[in-house]
Amino acid sequence: MVGDSSTLTLEAGSPPGMIGPVNGKADTSRILDVKRTGIVIRPNNGRVVIRPFDPASENRIERILGRVAALSEAEVDLLLEDVLSEFRNRHQKTRQFFLRRFEQIKSHLLTDQPLSENRKLLMGAYFTQEYSLESAALFNPSMIWHPDQSGLQEGSRRFILSLRATGEGHISSITFRGGVIDGQNQVHIDEPTRFVTAPELVPNTLYDKRLFARKLIELGVDSPFADQVLTTLGDQFTHDDIQRSIHRALQQNRPRHRELEPVAQNMLTLVQSNYEIFFSPELNLSERIIFPSSPTETNGIEDARFVEFHDDDGSLRYYATYTAFDGKVVLPQILETEDFLRFKASTLNGPEVRNKGLALFPRRVNGLYAMLSRQDNENIYLMYSDMLHFWYTKELIAKPTYGWEFVQLGNCGSPLETEAGWLVLTHGVGPMRKYAMGAFLLDLNDPSRLIGRLEEPLLEPNANEREGYVPNVVYSCGGVIHNGELIIPYAMSDYASTFATVPIDTILGAMVRG
Repeated sequence: MVGDSSTLTLEAGSPPGMIGPVNGKADTSRILDVKRTGIVIRPNNGRVVIRPFDPASENRIERILGRVAALSEAEVDLLLEDVLSEFRNRHQKTRQFFLRRFEQIKSHLLTDQPLSENRKLLMGAYFTQEYSLESAALFNPSMIWHPDQSGLQEGSRRFILSLRATGEGHISSITFRGGVIDGQNQVHIDEPTRFVTAPELVPNTLYDKRLFARKLIELGVDSPFADQVLTTLGDQFTHDDIQRSIHRALQQNRPRHRELEPVAQNMLTLVQSNYEIFFSPELNLSERIIFPSSPTETNGIEDARFVEFHDDDGSLRYYATYTAFDGKVVLPQILETEDFLRFKASTLNGPEVRNKGLALFPRRVNGLYAMLSRQDNENIYLMYSDMLHFWYTKELIAKPTYGWEFVQLGNCGSPLETEAGWLVLTHGVGPMRKYAMGAFLLDLNDPSRLIGRLEEPLLEPNANEREGYVPNVVYSCGGVIHNGELIIPYAMSDYASTFATVPIDTILGAMVRG
């Protein structure tokens, strides 16, 4: 699928206003006064990120380096200038990336002969590639308020929009856009720059041994060998610490090396799945891309649901539940940030951490963290926990009830707090695997009580939205409330994203009371 040259358009044939008839049927959206904005954020295959290129064979790496080593300095200078003239204006800090790649592959050099900087740069370039991160799709948006609300006109608020960007090999990552909703609830999107930059990995992240051991038990990786590894570690340890401890334990159990190697690898994978990353403050919001960084994410980071979380102590931070996918296993994880520059990724633990679509409440409920979930791929559940990263129990709160949701029901982002209750955007799947969006209301003090629900969809794919990578789909990972209206960012058939607005009172008034 090829992206447009511009990522932001006003959809032809779909001006701002009420939604028209869908397939000749009466459109509930018209009754609910849902309005489409006409803004469409499309994938742009010109937005590329610079990434490592790793040949599968170590012998190939050595042969490539050998060929570059055999060049004269004049040939090196000429080749490097060709590369830089073609690529340096497409990326930020291209030379620094080439030098970093050289440092990562220099152990494959056959000699310790000193090399010129240009030769190092050229060697690094041979192990670098571009990746078009949104060439296939830019979808499943989540909207939260920006930490910086300065310099705005009265009645306006600045927001951050996260999007799932999907590129070559169907690998998904998280990208961002900024914008403002003005006093008339008009959505304005900041134009993204041409650059995209991956974050740096925070070195020597500290891990808690007690929590790590607890997770090993849940994964079934606990064993005398794992105990042996952990015994030599302090209460807190780094990736390098456990790597050394594993190496020593394998050496001490050399006759059983083949048997114990999978356990060792699982322990390292768990460590690598909990990491921290950071972006330079000079980067524009649209230039930041959270690309898969751990073994559990090799096939993508999917469907981040961001929420602005206010804790009981008055602190504020942003969380995002997301799905890590390695091509075989789905693993729910959580991101944490205070400034959208430094992020911490952690595994979620406990027997009820299963399947996709977890959505955290924006504050504690009765002193506990609360989360919506869908462990069985059909129904919506409520979970409570006194620890953010551990979830042990669930309670059923909503089943597929109406024809448009008979296949399955799920949330479309974190609950939104209103005076009437917790407003939950939902998606339902009906005949022909058609996705539509709905809503229900939960009691503020007891979210296990469903007190209101829309019988008909709030939003269905219209003629302009039903064609895409996955047809007949509208889907969101979370909206916001502004000036009495619900602002819904949503994906159109797993390809592009757009927005709709609807008065909160209109939604509540249309609900069937529980």
